[in-house]
Amino acid sequence: MVADPLPLTLAADLFPNGISRYAVGGLFVGLGAAVIFLGTAINAGASTFLESTLTYVSGVSHFQQYITSRDWRIVFTLGIVLGAAVYAVVFQGGAWTTDVQPWRLLVGGVLVGVGTRVGKGCTSGHGVCGVGSASKTSLVGVATFLAVAIGTAQLVAALGVSP
Repeated sequence: MVADPLPLTLAADLFPNGISRYAVGGLFVGLGAAVIFLGTAINAGASTFLESTLTYVSGVSHFQQYITSRDWRIVFTLGIVLGAAVYAVVFQGGAWTTDVQPWRLLVGGVLVGVGTRVGKGCTSGHGVCGVGSASKTSLVGVATFLAVAIGTAQLVAALGVSP
Protein backbone atom coordinates (compact mmCIF):
# COMPACT_ATOMS: atom_id res chain seq x y z
CA MET A 1 0.00 0.00 0.00
CA VAL A 2 1.32 3.45 -0.94
CA ALA A 3 1.24 6.13 1.74
CA ASP A 4 -0.40 9.48 1.02
CA PRO A 5 2.05 12.17 0.01
CA LEU A 6 2.86 14.53 2.89
CA PRO A 7 1.18 17.63 1.34
CA LEU A 8 -2.12 15.75 0.96
CA THR A 9 -1.92 14.52 4.54
CA LEU A 10 -1.24 18.04 5.79
CA ALA A 11 -4.11 19.45 3.70
CA ALA A 12 -6.46 16.83 5.13
CA ASP A 13 -5.41 17.80 8.66
CA LEU A 14 -5.67 21.54 8.05
CA PHE A 15 -8.92 21.38 6.06
CA PRO A 16 -10.99 18.48 7.42
CA ASN A 17 -14.10 19.68 5.54
CA GLY A 18 -12.23 19.97 2.24
CA ILE A 19 -10.58 22.89 0.55
CA SER A 20 -13.21 23.72 -2.11
CA ARG A 21 -15.27 26.12 0.02
CA TYR A 22 -12.15 28.09 0.89
CA ALA A 23 -11.04 28.21 -2.73
CA VAL A 24 -14.45 29.42 -3.89
CA GLY A 25 -14.57 32.00 -1.10
CA GLY A 26 -11.09 33.21 -2.02
CA LEU A 27 -12.10 33.57 -5.66
CA PHE A 28 -15.13 35.67 -4.65
CA VAL A 29 -13.03 37.88 -2.36
CA GLY A 30 -10.48 38.42 -5.13
CA LEU A 31 -13.21 39.13 -7.68
CA GLY A 32 -14.88 41.60 -5.32
CA ALA A 33 -11.60 43.41 -4.67
CA ALA A 34 -10.91 43.62 -8.40
CA VAL A 35 -14.40 44.94 -9.22
CA ILE A 36 -14.19 47.59 -6.50
CA PHE A 37 -10.72 48.68 -7.61
CA LEU A 38 -11.79 48.85 -11.26
CA GLY A 39 -14.93 50.81 -10.36
CA THR A 40 -13.47 53.20 -7.79
CA ALA A 41 -9.64 53.01 -7.97
CA ILE A 42 -9.75 52.39 -4.20
CA ASN A 43 -8.46 49.25 -2.46
CA ALA A 44 -11.28 47.22 -0.94
CA GLY A 45 -10.25 47.25 2.69
CA ALA A 46 -13.02 46.80 5.25
CA SER A 47 -11.43 48.72 8.13
CA THR A 48 -12.78 52.12 7.09
CA PHE A 49 -16.40 50.97 6.92
CA LEU A 50 -17.27 52.14 10.43
CA GLU A 51 -15.69 55.51 9.84
CA SER A 52 -17.41 55.94 6.49
CA THR A 53 -20.74 54.99 8.10
CA LEU A 54 -20.21 57.59 10.81
CA THR A 55 -20.17 60.32 8.13
CA TYR A 56 -23.96 59.93 7.99
CA VAL A 57 -24.37 60.94 11.64
CA SER A 58 -21.23 62.86 12.60
CA GLY A 59 -19.83 66.19 11.53
CA VAL A 60 -16.36 65.46 12.94
CA SER A 61 -13.80 66.49 10.32
CA HIS A 62 -11.86 63.21 10.55
CA PHE A 63 -14.85 61.27 9.22
CA GLN A 64 -15.55 63.68 6.36
CA GLN A 65 -12.67 62.29 4.29
CA TYR A 66 -14.89 59.28 3.58
CA ILE A 67 -17.97 61.11 2.27
CA THR A 68 -17.10 60.55 -1.40
CA SER A 69 -16.66 56.79 -0.95
CA ARG A 70 -19.17 55.95 1.74
CA ASP A 71 -22.00 54.67 -0.46
CA TRP A 72 -20.05 51.82 -2.06
CA ARG A 73 -18.55 50.98 1.33
CA ILE A 74 -22.04 50.57 2.80
CA VAL A 75 -23.05 48.35 -0.14
CA PHE A 76 -19.85 46.30 0.29
CA THR A 77 -20.51 45.90 4.02
CA LEU A 78 -24.09 44.81 3.38
CA GLY A 79 -22.73 42.31 0.85
CA ILE A 80 -20.49 40.79 3.52
CA VAL A 81 -23.43 40.45 5.93
CA LEU A 82 -25.81 39.16 3.26
CA GLY A 83 -23.18 36.71 2.02
CA ALA A 84 -22.97 35.24 5.51
CA ALA A 85 -26.76 35.08 5.69
CA VAL A 86 -26.99 33.28 2.33
CA TYR A 87 -24.33 30.81 3.49
CA ALA A 88 -26.30 30.17 6.69
CA VAL A 89 -29.52 29.56 4.75
CA VAL A 90 -27.97 27.37 2.05
CA PHE A 91 -25.50 25.34 4.08
CA GLN A 92 -26.81 25.49 7.65
CA GLY A 93 -30.56 25.40 7.24
CA GLY A 94 -30.99 29.07 8.12
CA ALA A 95 -29.30 28.88 11.49
CA TRP A 96 -26.20 30.78 12.51
CA THR A 97 -24.44 28.63 15.03
CA THR A 98 -21.32 29.00 17.08
CA ASP A 99 -20.06 27.59 20.33
CA VAL A 100 -18.33 30.86 21.14
CA GLN A 101 -19.87 32.82 23.99
CA PRO A 102 -21.36 36.20 22.94
CA TRP A 103 -19.08 38.21 25.25
CA ARG A 104 -16.04 36.63 23.59
CA LEU A 105 -17.37 37.55 20.14
CA LEU A 106 -17.83 41.13 21.36
CA VAL A 107 -14.36 41.37 22.90
CA GLY A 108 -12.82 39.77 19.81
CA GLY A 109 -14.63 42.24 17.56
CA VAL A 110 -13.40 45.20 19.60
CA LEU A 111 -9.82 43.87 19.53
CA VAL A 112 -10.01 43.36 15.77
CA GLY A 113 -11.30 46.93 15.38
CA VAL A 114 -8.45 48.32 17.47
CA GLY A 115 -5.96 46.20 15.54
CA THR A 116 -7.17 47.48 12.19
CA ARG A 117 -6.70 51.06 13.31
CA VAL A 118 -3.26 50.42 14.81
CA GLY A 119 -2.22 48.38 11.76
CA LYS A 120 -3.52 51.03 9.35
CA GLY A 121 -5.79 48.51 7.69
CA CYS A 122 -7.30 45.06 7.87
CA THR A 123 -6.64 41.65 6.44
CA SER A 124 -8.80 42.34 3.42
CA GLY A 125 -7.00 45.58 2.59
CA HIS A 126 -3.48 44.42 3.37
CA GLY A 127 -3.89 40.71 2.68
CA VAL A 128 -5.76 40.88 -0.61
CA CYS A 129 -5.06 44.28 -2.12
CA GLY A 130 -1.75 45.18 -0.47
CA VAL A 131 -0.01 41.84 -0.98
CA GLY A 132 -1.46 41.68 -4.49
CA SER A 133 0.24 44.98 -5.28
CA ALA A 134 3.50 43.92 -3.54
CA SER A 135 3.26 46.65 -0.89
CA LYS A 136 6.10 46.22 1.61
CA THR A 137 3.92 47.62 4.39
CA SER A 138 1.19 45.09 3.60
CA LEU A 139 3.65 42.19 3.40
CA VAL A 140 4.97 43.07 6.88
CA GLY A 141 1.42 43.62 8.14
CA VAL A 142 0.17 40.26 6.88
CA ALA A 143 3.21 38.47 8.31
CA THR A 144 2.48 40.16 11.65
CA PHE A 145 -1.24 39.29 11.50
CA LEU A 146 -0.42 35.65 10.82
CA ALA A 147 2.28 35.41 13.48
CA VAL A 148 0.02 36.92 16.15
CA ALA A 149 -2.94 34.74 15.09
CA ILE A 150 -0.86 31.56 15.18
CA GLY A 151 0.67 32.53 18.52
CA THR A 152 -2.71 33.38 20.00
CA ALA A 153 -4.25 30.12 18.80
CA GLN A 154 -1.36 28.13 20.26
CA LEU A 155 -1.60 30.00 23.59
CA VAL A 156 -5.36 29.51 23.81
CA ALA A 157 -5.00 25.81 22.98
CA ALA A 158 -2.18 25.39 25.54
CA LEU A 159 -4.32 27.06 28.23
CA GLY A 160 -7.21 24.74 27.40
CA VAL A 161 -9.62 27.58 26.78
CA SER A 162 -12.85 26.44 25.15
CA PRO A 163 -15.47 28.53 23.39
